[in-house]
Amino acid sequence: MLRVLVLLQIALTDHGDLRAGRRGERGSVTTEHVLWAVAVIAIVGIVVTAITTYVQAQAGKIN
Repeated sequence: MLRVLVLLQIALTDHGDLRAGRRGERGSVTTEHVLWAVAVIAIVGIVVTAITTYVQAQAGKIN
């Protein structure tokens, strides 16, 4: 799970020069990245929970 979060953070990080942007919009890029990161992390968390629940239910049927 941590590996996925690190990869998402790297993918969402802007590797360009942030100082080259307009001064009036300095925080908008950071805010947008944070919101996307939170959304992606939430989706990944939901998917991991669903898969874990399904696998545990199927494993319970084996016994």
